[in-house]
Amino acid sequence: MDAKEKILSLIKEINQHNINYYVDDNPTISDSNYDILIRELENLEKQNPHLIQDFSPTKRVGASPASKFDSLKHSIPMLSLANAMNHEELHEFDLRVKKILNVNHDIEYVMEPKLDGLAVEIVYENGKFKYGSTRGDGLIGENVSANLKTIKAIPLRLEESQFDVSGILEFRGEVFINHADFKTLNEQRIKNEHSPFANPRNCAAGSLRQLNPQITSERPLRINFYSHGLISNLNVDSQIDLMNCLPKLGLPVNKNVKLGRGIEKVINYYNYIESIRNKLDYDIDGVVIKVNSFSDQRMIGERSRSPRWAIAGKLKSQQEITTIINIIASVGRTGAITPVAKLNPVNVGGVMVSNATLHNQDEIDRKDIRIGDSVIIHRAGDVIPEVIKVIKEKRSVNSKKYLLPDFCPSCNSQTIRESGDAVLRCTNIENCPDQIKGQIKHFVSKNSLDIDGVGDKLIDSLVDQKIINTYSNLFKLTYSDLEKIDRMAEKSINNILNAIASAKKTDLSRFLHGLGIRNIGIHACKLLDKKYNSNIYQLMNASQDDLNQIHEIGEVMAESIVKYFSIEKNLDNINECIESGLTFNQTIVSNQLEGYLFVITGSFDDFNRTEIKNKIESLGGRITSSISKKTSFLILGENPGSKLNKAKKLNTPIINQQDLTSLLEGNIPGINAPR
Repeated sequence: MDAKEKILSLIKEINQHNINYYVDDNPTISDSNYDILIRELENLEKQNPHLIQDFSPTKRVGASPASKFDSLKHSIPMLSLANAMNHEELHEFDLRVKKILNVNHDIEYVMEPKLDGLAVEIVYENGKFKYGSTRGDGLIGENVSANLKTIKAIPLRLEESQFDVSGILEFRGEVFINHADFKTLNEQRIKNEHSPFANPRNCAAGSLRQLNPQITSERPLRINFYSHGLISNLNVDSQIDLMNCLPKLGLPVNKNVKLGRGIEKVINYYNYIESIRNKLDYDIDGVVIKVNSFSDQRMIGERSRSPRWAIAGKLKSQQEITTIINIIASVGRTGAITPVAKLNPVNVGGVMVSNATLHNQDEIDRKDIRIGDSVIIHRAGDVIPEVIKVIKEKRSVNSKKYLLPDFCPSCNSQTIRESGDAVLRCTNIENCPDQIKGQIKHFVSKNSLDIDGVGDKLIDSLVDQKIINTYSNLFKLTYSDLEKIDRMAEKSINNILNAIASAKKTDLSRFLHGLGIRNIGIHACKLLDKKYNSNIYQLMNASQDDLNQIHEIGEVMAESIVKYFSIEKNLDNINECIESGLTFNQTIVSNQLEGYLFVITGSFDDFNRTEIKNKIESLGGRITSSISKKTSFLILGENPGSKLNKAKKLNTPIINQQDLTSLLEGNIPGINAPR
């Protein structure tokens, strides 16, 4: 056997051992013998560098540390799931599905545990790992390809024995750490005099977002796949077909995936998972229920943020008893005064909890929560700590009812509770330090301008030293301003100034989110950006009626927008940002394709799918993943899948590769107006 044959043989053998271990849960070799195979492969590749394969297991760690993660747009949005909190809501979900499908018979569902980890998308091209990203906001994630490649459970090349892996294949999964590996990891960290990690979920998320892939490679990350994005030529028609297909491609899935017909089977599965929850070697926070048939899924459709054909059945939160040491009034960026309970630290579901929000005065009164009380707490959705009950039998006879302060704890201004508002607010909207800090922190946050280096501590110092008093001041910061901050080195100052300068060119949606307009989240900001094509002045002058015409912008949201832009200080801040050089990327360069709905199938010589999608959207068109009667055109590439047959059945017009260039210039061959 020559060197090339030996290298390929070792790669195949090592990959098979990875499948045995991570996919089949049936290791057939010891860790030490596995390491021997890896070293043998490394030595051969060192002696024959011209024979190194890009899918070799030795290539899992090789990237240099990154300074920042690039953004990647998902070709199909990674939607979140709506929640069902009990059996009744699961029944309601089943009734909605039947109503949409107009059927009386039992629906076939696929059920699986909902892992508590970090959602990612892996993209393969012609069977080879191309890139991977985090879920992000569902539309755009972070490129963590180098880190994902370190996870041995993710094949760098798909198994090709049974399925056509040509074209683009996108698979979604959850990265996690199991309990046994987490325990071993923390034991090793304590031995090396490092702080242990708080819980597996945070450890997994933090590991995957390390700028140095070498660090990620040292963490025992695993993955279970559960869904797909684009799957060019993969011939699967249902969720269960997909789940059966994934392991054959070398992609691990959860062992507790079940197929069942009827809502009672769903309820039984939900109860079963809840009963074995504490016996599982990984954290879960619910069960996921999906309509099995892909054609039924397409018929049922999606909301803006979640599919109608799937739901997450939330499990009961784990509860613990602890004591309220104190109650602190915290001031948010909108002036809201939020009571926070300081707790005697307690472990809840693997997380040490020392704080819990009490929401507002009404909630405190309803539960009669007092300082010194023994309370039952849980993590709502296994995430947010919450006081659910006071154990009044243990209450001191000297305890007193707690009342939120009449004066702001940050600026000592009068607090007020407006009629119909559950929240107490500070009236000093312009000069309250905590409000100013909160607004600026929101402005530089990840979903807003995402300015590297401008963290909470720096913002606190800048405001406390009266260097800045609003977000627009950030664009006027100088070297001498930052020199006044303790322990601020020359390199850090220059990095911060460069990051601020880079942030001056951004998307209008990010800027709007950074403004923190009440009732306006990131999704609404993107809708506004698309409508006004990055023209903030048109938006600032829009009437409430104008805004109400935008799909998904309701009356309350429209009123909030108009009110925000009616305040002179807000306008001054926006103008100061623009005068400092702030500009917005154009979202839509024209509306030439407005009203058209496109579906893409196959591969293309001169374009990739992302380029096509982005260009069409920039011209006002829309891309969907499935053919329907509403589809205006099918864009046809090489080696198309089943979408071509369906398009022919529906008489959907087809745009071939020859006409694609003309389309991307805003022209639809032979068509002058939308159908």
